[in-house]
Amino acid sequence: MSGAHAQRRSGWAVLALGALGVVFGDIGTSPLYAIQTVFAIDGGIVRPTHSDVYGVISLVFWSITVIVSVKYVAFILRADNDGEGGVMALAALARRWVGPGGRRGMLVMVLGVIGASLFYGDSVITPAISVLSAIEGLSVPEPALRDVEVPLGLLIITLLFLAQRVGTHRVGRMFGPVMVVWFLVLAVLGIGGIAHDPAILGALLPSWSIAFVFEHPMIAFVAMGAVVLAITGAEALYADMGHFGRSPIRRAWFGLVFPCLTLNYLGQGALVLRNPASIQNPFYLLAPHWAVFPLIVLATAATVIASQAVISGAFSVSRQAERLGYLPRLTVRHTSPVEGGQIYVPVINWVLYGGVVLLLLIFQSSQRLATAYGLAVTGTFLLTTTLFLVQAEAAWGWPRWRLVGVGLLFGVLELTFFSANLTKIIHGGWLPVVIAIFVATTMLTWRKGAAIVTRKRRNLEGPLDAFLEDMHTEPCTRVPGTAVFMHPAEDTTPIALRENLKINHVVHERVVIVGTVSEVIPHVAPQDRIRWHPVGRPEDQIIHINLHYGFQDDQNVPRALEFAQREGVPIEPDDAVYFLSRITLHRGPTKYMSRWRKRVFIALAHNAASPTDYFRLPSSRTVSMGATVTL
Repeated sequence: MSGAHAQRRSGWAVLALGALGVVFGDIGTSPLYAIQTVFAIDGGIVRPTHSDVYGVISLVFWSITVIVSVKYVAFILRADNDGEGGVMALAALARRWVGPGGRRGMLVMVLGVIGASLFYGDSVITPAISVLSAIEGLSVPEPALRDVEVPLGLLIITLLFLAQRVGTHRVGRMFGPVMVVWFLVLAVLGIGGIAHDPAILGALLPSWSIAFVFEHPMIAFVAMGAVVLAITGAEALYADMGHFGRSPIRRAWFGLVFPCLTLNYLGQGALVLRNPASIQNPFYLLAPHWAVFPLIVLATAATVIASQAVISGAFSVSRQAERLGYLPRLTVRHTSPVEGGQIYVPVINWVLYGGVVLLLLIFQSSQRLATAYGLAVTGTFLLTTTLFLVQAEAAWGWPRWRLVGVGLLFGVLELTFFSANLTKIIHGGWLPVVIAIFVATTMLTWRKGAAIVTRKRRNLEGPLDAFLEDMHTEPCTRVPGTAVFMHPAEDTTPIALRENLKINHVVHERVVIVGTVSEVIPHVAPQDRIRWHPVGRPEDQIIHINLHYGFQDDQNVPRALEFAQREGVPIEPDDAVYFLSRITLHRGPTKYMSRWRKRVFIALAHNAASPTDYFRLPSSRTVSMGATVTL
């Protein structure tokens, strides 16, 4: 028993260490730029006075407490979709409880799409601002080094995105110890600042933030636009839950991350009060002069890890969107033999890389990037709160008073953050909005185009019963072997089956029609995956199999058919030939979609992952036959 207990504790420790290396990087590096930005925003409208400093530190502490500790760690992590997190997983979970049909279910998924789109905006900005904020420490002791900051940032970002293919399993193990050191250094620096002015501990009282808001409402409102930088990374924390699990994330947050962040923000506040000129870079000026360069190296490593948090989250959200029907098939590579949630999505990786490089070249400083930061994050906060309340009402039966109370607690604060960040739109805040609009349009275009193509394809396929009757009245040659036809519907004829008979005048001795069904849950157990039934007459030897997958499951069809054979399904997959029904799209004059959306849909379809690779089919035994659909 003690050995099993020790093994569980060891497993938890490994996951917690991995979570520190992937999940908390974003929020853990906020001290690099959050306080500096508060005092730089709007030409220094927030002054390094006693009341302003205490008010800002109190706002930072209580924002982290309410949004991260209470909302995300205590509440939102409860709303996991079979272990998976993120706004798309939450939307799918809520839709399951409110019902997939109807306006309410549709609205829930639209909110999920918008939230995911805003998260992509955050995923592009976070690596750029995080890495630049660390490297800019070079110019604190040596101003002449400012010219190398952007080239060095480009090099670090490039290496980070190249490393993604090894997976978060290995990356997390490597980054975890670095982040432990980082958080401990944050705490030590903060304690050093607090030691010079222990009275700063009083800023933890909520009365200081309340007084700041009531005495200087406009200044406090502007400050909120920068205070939000202290809580960026909360959504990535939720999106990465599937990589490591709820419990390790909670324990790492309360046991290490939250206390160390609090100490560092208090230390920076004490420093600003003691030396108002330190608002130029309070984080690095908190360290002794001899420690600045080693701290820059450590901070750079930590910001690379911060970038990893949102990149991993973007992989998870992308896969969820694809399985839920909002993106075309994506090539997904599993990077861990143990954790199914640890994945690498090449196309998302390189699209993000291109966006990050573009931002580095355009903005060239973390202070300028800070003006573009925050709007996407706060918008995602609001959408996550809304979806959580829908889930709490539909699934958990929360009474109205509790829904209103929790909604006001989180919603008022998040709406304030969102409104404060709206003022940044003309100064760069438009960027994440444009990214979100582009992503949301792409997702909704794919969804609509796929529905149109499915309808037109069904007309081409024709009823399966009619095809079988024709096969009986006009006997065809049956050739030895098993033919597996990948086909999404049960009542229509696979195009490849129809074309094979029409062109080659043969039908295989045994025919298996296989459809894959993506459920709105992350995982389906192997024993629950297979549903099958015979089709036509017994002598036809035709069966239909539906393979049910969660939106995080690997759709390995040959492996599923081998399992089906062991479960007694009459199939011989070892020598089966796989047939794919290929659809060639052409843009036509139909009025179902606007011309530009047709172009977008066709481009997405052409760049979708190969079904041979996607379903893990053996290429030497896979044949494609198809037809043309005019969109």
